[in-house]
Amino acid sequence: MAEVIIVKNEEEAGQIYGRAVADLIKTKPDAVLGLATGSSPLAAYQALAKIVHDESIDVSQVRGFALDEYLGLPLDHPQSYHSTIHRTVVEPLGLDPAKVHVPGDVLDGAPLEDGEKIAEAGPAYDAAIEAAGGIDVQILGIGTDGHIGFNEPGSSLASGTRVKTLAEQTRIDNARFFENDIDKVPTHCITQGIGTVLKARHLVLLAFGSGKAEAIEETVEGGVSAFCPASALQLHPHATIIVDEEAASRLRHKDYYRYAFAHKPAWQGI
Repeated sequence: MAEVIIVKNEEEAGQIYGRAVADLIKTKPDAVLGLATGSSPLAAYQALAKIVHDESIDVSQVRGFALDEYLGLPLDHPQSYHSTIHRTVVEPLGLDPAKVHVPGDVLDGAPLEDGEKIAEAGPAYDAAIEAAGGIDVQILGIGTDGHIGFNEPGSSLASGTRVKTLAEQTRIDNARFFENDIDKVPTHCITQGIGTVLKARHLVLLAFGSGKAEAIEETVEGGVSAFCPASALQLHPHATIIVDEEAASRLRHKDYYRYAFAHKPAWQGI
């Protein structure tokens, strides 16, 4: 099963992630990071950036691959994930922009009707990840319905990077980034599949707040099902789920998770 770490707040979660990734980069300067957008990873990126700067860690060779991208937005749109990743990760960490990739980069706002171009983008992205040697650490958020990336409920657990239709609830949740106007939220995206995500060597999922409690319960202690895509983490040999007290509130075995983490040998890390 995944390791569950219950923390006080997002800042503590960020420190755990930041320390683990900084240590990885020290031992593997060309580490490949899997990157997610949304609010959950922000404290983690901020913590990592501070450690990188405080300890003068060389990140010039670090590579990155984002989870997903909206379809139909130009790359320079402020809410495109191309722009978001560069704003929240590339610039604060000082990464080489040429080494950080987003699934929609080759599309550059191509319309959904351009089927041939869009159909080729997914397999090409998976091939690029494989050519880079695979992702070392993939950071993940989780939707209220259990989606990771843009893999909505019902997504194949063996899926690769492909085009998906966004669920209405996901568009409602993301409308806050589009002036609270759901009509401005794209209806389609390109996303790494569950099968792609599971190929990463280490998965770190972050979730905060009571709104994520049901999804975390299903992910950690429910059955593995395509209707809670994040439950596929139960199949991964190295998955870490970091949650605050509210997100952990529905877990039946939270006392054990606390005990196990408190008694974990320091040399194991996460």
